[in-house]
Amino acid sequence: QVKPEFESKENRTCGIFKAIIYKTQVVAGINYFSKVQDSDDSYAHLKVFQSLPHENEGPVLVSFQTGKTRDDPLTYF
Repeated sequence: QVKPEFESKENRTCGIFKAIIYKTQVVAGINYFSKVQDSDDSYAHLKVFQSLPHENEGPVLVSFQTGKTRDDPLTYF
C-alpha cells in the first residue's frame, strides 16, 4: 500500500516491490520496519506507521533508507 508513496518520494518507478522481512514495534499504533526488494539487486528499508483501528487511517510511509543489500541487517531507525 505504500509503494506509490515510496515511488513518489524517490522519483522513480519500481519494477519489483517485494517485502523480504519485517519487524514490528508497538507504539500508539504499530511501526513496521520492512526490507523491500525494489529492483533486481537493490533493497530499501522502510518504516511504515499503522495507526490504531478506531482512527480509520491507512499505513503511512514515515521514512526509508535506500542503497541496501539483501544481507544488510534490518534495524530500527
